[in-house]
Amino acid sequence: MSDHRPLLIGISARIYYPRGPVLDLGGVWTKTLHYLEQSVAHWLMSPRVLAVMIPAVESDSLVKRADLSLRGYAEALDGLVLQGGNDLAPQTYGETPLKPEWQGDRVRDRYEMDLVDRFIQAGKPVLGVCRGCQLLNVAFGGTLYQDIPTQRPDNVGHLDLAHYERQFHAVRFVPGTRLAGLYAGQETASVNSIHHQAVKDLGRDLVVEAQAPDGLVEAIRWRGPSYVFGMQWHPEFMALDQLHAEQLDGHPILNDFLEAARGVRDRRFA
Repeated sequence: MSDHRPLLIGISARIYYPRGPVLDLGGVWTKTLHYLEQSVAHWLMSPRVLAVMIPAVESDSLVKRADLSLRGYAEALDGLVLQGGNDLAPQTYGETPLKPEWQGDRVRDRYEMDLVDRFIQAGKPVLGVCRGCQLLNVAFGGTLYQDIPTQRPDNVGHLDLAHYERQFHAVRFVPGTRLAGLYAGQETASVNSIHHQAVKDLGRDLVVEAQAPDGLVEAIRWRGPSYVFGMQWHPEFMALDQLHAEQLDGHPILNDFLEAARGVRDRRFA
């Protein structure tokens, strides 16, 4: 049976909150929206892989958190991808915002941490992209730099709004790690960089698998019994067009994640 069923990969929702003069437009823009970035879904999708967005539940939702168990999603789906988006709220990792604009999104933080917990309990693989990498670090008790330029002025340049996903820098794979094994014979690569926050204190039972030239963490993995991996770059954007030869090919990471999901699915239906 498992040979004929496509993998079902859940993707956490990004959240749009209506605010400011956009309310004058009326209609959908006056509502809270849960959405999936197309590039993430297309990076995952194939005839053998279906992407499923998992909606968040908020305090003013028709469905209350007490009425909904995310365990059902973790049991029905074969893996979880945490996509990018808004900052994490500093309160989520025990700090206060250094600036009002770094308040982050506590609703999404709590929802995604619940998802991570449920999927880990179910033994299902979890993959974090950009914010998703940061969320995984915080979920395991780690902290973040709220703003790299402020707290790490020696940084190599992790965000350039003028170039956005075409801002690149080098990463070094940590020898002996699973990530390094996926790129055997390749010690460094070039990745895109669209973030002003980053891992500061590493979460418990996590290992660093890639670093930027300034020492900032670029990839992490859990040492526990199931697959949990986070990367600070956006492989889904790099898959759209190859900008230069040194650009990291994200397919080995995607295939590794999907193979982990396939293994869990096949054991379940064996």
